[in-house]
Amino acid sequence: MLGRRTLLKALALCPLCAPLAKAGEGVHWSYEGHGGPQEWGSLEQGFAACSMGSQQSPVNLDGAVAAESARPKLAWSPGTFRVTNNGHTIQADAVDGDATASLNGKTYVLKQFHFHTPSEHTLVGAHKAMEAHFVHAASDGGLLVIGVFMQAGRPNATFSEVMAAAPHAAGSADKPLKLDPGALLPAVPSTYRYEGSLTTPPCSEVVDWNVFATPIDVAQADIDTFRALFAMNARPVQAINRRFLLRLN
Repeated sequence: MLGRRTLLKALALCPLCAPLAKAGEGVHWSYEGHGGPQEWGSLEQGFAACSMGSQQSPVNLDGAVAAESARPKLAWSPGTFRVTNNGHTIQADAVDGDATASLNGKTYVLKQFHFHTPSEHTLVGAHKAMEAHFVHAASDGGLLVIGVFMQAGRPNATFSEVMAAAPHAAGSADKPLKLDPGALLPAVPSTYRYEGSLTTPPCSEVVDWNVFATPIDVAQADIDTFRALFAMNARPVQAINRRFLLRLN
C-alpha cells in the first residue's frame, strides 16, 4: 500500500487527471449526504488527499499577514468559451487558450472558470452569495486559481451571458460564447494568497490560491438561476493548519 506522502506526491503530478478519468468511470461524489465531503477521501484511492491532506481548501480568510509580494499578472482578453453543466457546477471552458497568468517567472494558462454557491472561502467567517474560480494550469502540473466573491447588486453582463446559456441538465451549450473573463474581476486589487488544494476531488495540494478581498456585484436573478440548478455546491471550510495566509494590498 502506498504511504501517505508517496500517494499525495503521485496525485500532485497530475492534479486534473483524476477528475477527468473518474468522470468517465462514474465515481459518484456530491456535496451532501452519501458521497458528500466527509466521504470524499474514502470513495477511491485517487481522492485520498481529500482526507489525508494538510493543505486543503477552501479556508477562512482571517488573520492574514500583510505582505509586499508580487500578484499574479493577468493577461486576459475576450475569448471563446464553451459553457457546460458538468453535474457539479456551471463551467466555462476556454476554447482558444490565449488567456494567461504569470507569477514568479511561471506562466499558467486559463483553462476554465466556474461557480459555487455559497462562496467556498469565507471572509472573517462569513460566506458571500457565490464565488467564481478561474483555474490556470502550468506545464509542470501546478495550478493557480483566482477566486472572486460575488454578491447581489447591479447586473454583470458576462455572468448574465453565462447563466443565459447554462444547460439545465448535464451537457454543453449548443454554441460557444465570446466572453470577457476580466469583466468578472473587482476593481480593487487587494487579495489574499495561500497555498492550498482543489476544492473538489481529487483535492490535489498543488494550488496557488489568490482570492480578491472585494466582491463583485451580479444580478440577484442570475444568482437565483444558478441556485435553481445547484442549490448548494460548496465544500466546507478546511483547517488552515501551519500555512501562511498573506494579504496583498
